[in-house]
Amino acid sequence: MTTNLRDPKVLRAVSPLALSAYARSVGWSKTDEYGDYSDVYDGHQLPEIIVPRTQRLGDYAQVVARLIGIFARVAEVDEIELYNHLAVADRDVFRVRANNGENDGTIDVGHGVALINGARELVLAAACSLRNPRPVYGARDNREANDFMRRVRLGQTETGSFVVTILSPVVPPEVQLTLLGMETHNEPAERQITRRLAQAMSAARVATSQTMSGQTGVFLEAVSEGVSANLCEALVQVIEPFASVELSITWARTRPRSAARSVIRFAEDDALILREAARSFRSLEARLDERLFGSLQSLSRADSETVGTVTLRALVDGRVQWVTAVLSESDYNRAILAHRERSPVIVEGDLDRFRQRWRLLNPRIVAVIVAGQEESETSEASP
Repeated sequence: MTTNLRDPKVLRAVSPLALSAYARSVGWSKTDEYGDYSDVYDGHQLPEIIVPRTQRLGDYAQVVARLIGIFARVAEVDEIELYNHLAVADRDVFRVRANNGENDGTIDVGHGVALINGARELVLAAACSLRNPRPVYGARDNREANDFMRRVRLGQTETGSFVVTILSPVVPPEVQLTLLGMETHNEPAERQITRRLAQAMSAARVATSQTMSGQTGVFLEAVSEGVSANLCEALVQVIEPFASVELSITWARTRPRSAARSVIRFAEDDALILREAARSFRSLEARLDERLFGSLQSLSRADSETVGTVTLRALVDGRVQWVTAVLSESDYNRAILAHRERSPVIVEGDLDRFRQRWRLLNPRIVAVIVAGQEESETSEASP
């Protein structure tokens, strides 16, 4: 046994759930209880083993070491390889593999930082889209997603080019049933988010390929599957420095799926499409608390309404644009006077682009410029 696998701290990183899940996945099944804290497992042409249910055993590390030895011999693999599987057997593992690292498994420091940050942002974007699919997410848009990110762990890098791993704990079905005291088919939030990540990356892969073949609007259609500006930007960050990148999810053995692993691949050229998709998504985002200076061009209000719609000719990003806004009764009355006197106005609100048109949401008139002086928003407009 290697030195690393003699360290109790290293061995205690393998949970009892991981041990029992691995045993069941390769043919063992529980046949009896062994004392208060362990179970007996047996299987066809497999040696009988005792698997602990808790880490509170004084010799837990030694028990884990002994089981690793048995599992490795049965699977005919190296004990270190077997340990690496067990250490994450109770977690969904998201791997980002950069395929043009140096022969010694290293990459440029800046590229490594970008890879780790991009991987994190991919998971966060998927978490944000789980309950509320949108083209763009702000820093405080989803409290549940941020809570989830605090439970996610950065794993050890792995050999094979350069591999970043992100670990998400998953509650096994039998534990969930025990906690709830009832039957349920609901997946825990952690697994739902990992599945969402796989779905979103696959949808982004398809949308990128379809865009390259000349199809239009495919990224917008993929928003419902978790694709967003945030996800596309994270993919660019991960992909751009490398010739190709492999993104994979290995599902926790404690909550297995029909396919043990999902894999999506991107090439360096895909970054161009994804960056433009992100920019297009961002162009749909409302710009909060924008202040516009311009002239009122048209006003309309139904007889039964108190609010009214105005069209403003104003500068947006250095160009003259037409902007519509629905004003409150008091602001609309001020707009009538300003329009009558041909007085410019200053208007604040959230600037949004909808179907190739600009509109101002939550608008309010800050000031009317009358005969060279500014009428404050608190003063009364005179006829």
